[in-house]
Amino acid sequence: MRPSDPIRSVLKYKSTTLYSLPPEASVYDAIELMSQKSIGAILVMTAGRLVGFISERDYARKVILKGKSSRDTQIREIMSVPVITVGPSDTVDECMRIMTGNRIRHLPVTDDGGNVIGIVSIGDLVKWIVSAQEEMIHHLHNYISGGYPG
Repeated sequence: MRPSDPIRSVLKYKSTTLYSLPPEASVYDAIELMSQKSIGAILVMTAGRLVGFISERDYARKVILKGKSSRDTQIREIMSVPVITVGPSDTVDECMRIMTGNRIRHLPVTDDGGNVIGIVSIGDLVKWIVSAQEEMIHHLHNYISGGYPG
């Protein structure tokens, strides 16, 4: 594991299940789905195409703080658009820069045809980087203690 690994490597360790709702669904439906699946964001899809993204942050800032009703508000009214996406060959480091630079916590991964093939969270990337650092520390410890081959 390295921060320079492509994001497709991270996706291999994640569930392939993606959750989505249409833009005309209620925000309540989105929050309920997020709660049931223990996830923080949902793809907004129309006819199999990504048209938006809704997160717990969108809910807090665009519904709760504005005094709207989640049952009466459609996802299209609060979803994040345009959706920032990455490709499977983008690196973990690049994705981390994109997420921190744009202050987002989830990043859909799309193939060349624009089809969503996965989602990575900031937590996924932090775990990957921490594992890479632990691996490096292990190799350095072995090297220093004379247990490193070569």
